[in-house]
Amino acid sequence: MPASPKPLSRRTALVLFAITPLFFASNMLVARWNAGAIPSEALAFWRWTTTLAILLPFVAERLWRGRDELRAFWRLYLWLGFLGMVLCGAPVYLAGITTTAMNIGLIYAASPVLIVLLAWLRYGDPVSSRQGAGIAICLAGTLWIVLRGDPANALRLDFVPGDLLIVMAMVAWSLYSVLLRHSPTKLDPTTRLAAICAGGVLANIPFYLYEANFIAPTPVDWRTAGTVLFVALFPGVGSYLSYSLIVASLGAATASLVMYMVPLYGAGLAFALLGERLADFHLVGLALLLPGLWLGTKR
Repeated sequence: MPASPKPLSRRTALVLFAITPLFFASNMLVARWNAGAIPSEALAFWRWTTTLAILLPFVAERLWRGRDELRAFWRLYLWLGFLGMVLCGAPVYLAGITTTAMNIGLIYAASPVLIVLLAWLRYGDPVSSRQGAGIAICLAGTLWIVLRGDPANALRLDFVPGDLLIVMAMVAWSLYSVLLRHSPTKLDPTTRLAAICAGGVLANIPFYLYEANFIAPTPVDWRTAGTVLFVALFPGVGSYLSYSLIVASLGAATASLVMYMVPLYGAGLAFALLGERLADFHLVGLALLLPGLWLGTKR
């Protein structure tokens, strides 16, 4: 696994561009399909442990060469792992018990504009008036979905627990992304991902042990093994590597369009594979989310 992916032919890169949103969206479908069958902390812990095991043969030497940086910034990698692989891990799988894959995908879709907003608040990154309008429109679409199209639900505090968990995970992912972007490092992206995975695994241990001992043990069967391997390979390593290859082959601007496609792919897959149906509030939410995303992230 090279440190910097080599560009692909344009045709191959476009095929990869078309299928990469499937990798990202597949985690949302697994969350709903699993619906608590495998305990959420167990699924998150073993997903990232397996991902780390897949990466280590390729990056172990580079991790050793970067040991001085790892020693100096171990708290940073632990914090990144906590945000990106604990708060964005088990809560998503737990949310699948009470909310739909469509809601998971559409709520998560607001993360790019929240990243822009948080980067402006924390680091003073410039935000144009057009971006500000896009952020407001996009977040309004997210709120509309969380309220299921009825503003009175806010007054009644009538929320779906899974939707609130996804909002929390989406905020954590946005914080993770902002911190990742503004953290200096000498590690190449693949090696850095392995270091963050290690931080996430360590941060997840106490939650996993508590769940296994006091809530629900981890089932040891072929379903569990297959599910863990799937989420490690496709929404884990697969999505990261394919996105990196698209950036190297088609440029960052084109690659960023992948994230606009994820909610559409997620909704389509949820309809085709899980039998979910688009409600009116989903359509209104999408009508706000997609233009809001475009305006909010376009410089």
